[in-house]
Amino acid sequence: MNLPKLQVAKPIFPEVLERLKSHFEVIDNQSNVPWTFETWTHALSDCDAALTTSADVINEAVLTHCKQLKMCANMIVGFNNFDLKAMTARGILATNTPDVLTQTTADFGLALILATARRMSEGERFLRAGKWAEWRYDLLSGMDVHGSTLGIVGMGRIGQAIAKRAFHGFGMSIIYHNRTRLSAEVEQGLGASWAPLHDLLQRSDHVILVLPYSPESHHFIGAKEFSLMKKGAHFINLARGGLVDEDALADALISGHLGGAGLDVYEGEPRVNPRLLELERVVLTPHIASSSLATRLAMCQLAADNLIGFFEHAQVKTPLNPEVLKR
Repeated sequence: MNLPKLQVAKPIFPEVLERLKSHFEVIDNQSNVPWTFETWTHALSDCDAALTTSADVINEAVLTHCKQLKMCANMIVGFNNFDLKAMTARGILATNTPDVLTQTTADFGLALILATARRMSEGERFLRAGKWAEWRYDLLSGMDVHGSTLGIVGMGRIGQAIAKRAFHGFGMSIIYHNRTRLSAEVEQGLGASWAPLHDLLQRSDHVILVLPYSPESHHFIGAKEFSLMKKGAHFINLARGGLVDEDALADALISGHLGGAGLDVYEGEPRVNPRLLELERVVLTPHIASSSLATRLAMCQLAADNLIGFFEHAQVKTPLNPEVLKR
């Protein structure tokens, strides 16, 4: 019996790769050679499925070369690398990996808030450079996190997990902005209150983005939004780089209007805006919010579950376009 052909776009856990080989003819990219449009479309041209990450684009241009493709399983929770409309029109199922990374990513969100407010990266660079020569009352003074006000833009699973930690662990006041307001019971449990975006920006000491990206939300936060924030406030992006006008962010930091920023995502990643690289009061991490071994393995296994479930039982755990399954 011929097995369905699966392209694994990036290196994954060996045990998951072996598991997939029991169900698919696996073509893997363990060498992690970067794809070009030509090599990516050629690799997918005779495949039935693909296991993808955020860098692996599935859009109309790609799909014109992939007549056999039936499913793409993202090993991430985001799916802005997928053109869901085009995939659905062609009857191609898309899946992602929500839930399994929520707690780990929320931990990292708090870590970025703390590192930014307390100038931890800047302090380490200062120490390593041999600049620490004496105690001073104002040495690398930052902003308190406990008792301060946190504005959360995007109150899904991860936003709520961050709010829970911030409210119960640090006694922070929580303001959030979301398209759909939470129930009064959930708000009360998180110590959270809904506010329009402009109000949230004006009142918060720390603002964190935890919302999905779409072309409509490109540069959702720009010069106008940064100007509304408190002088000395901190900005954290845990979501997607394209949500933020990074030059406007650099301007707000250079002018001194913002006190600092913590970024795990970038518009042109893995390239980082060089203006941000030059600024001391910016904490920069390489898109690792979900990167604990246990969580990344769970993400990988869920993607594998979806692939196997679709081809063997026509069922998946986390479909993005479930209408495809009804056809």
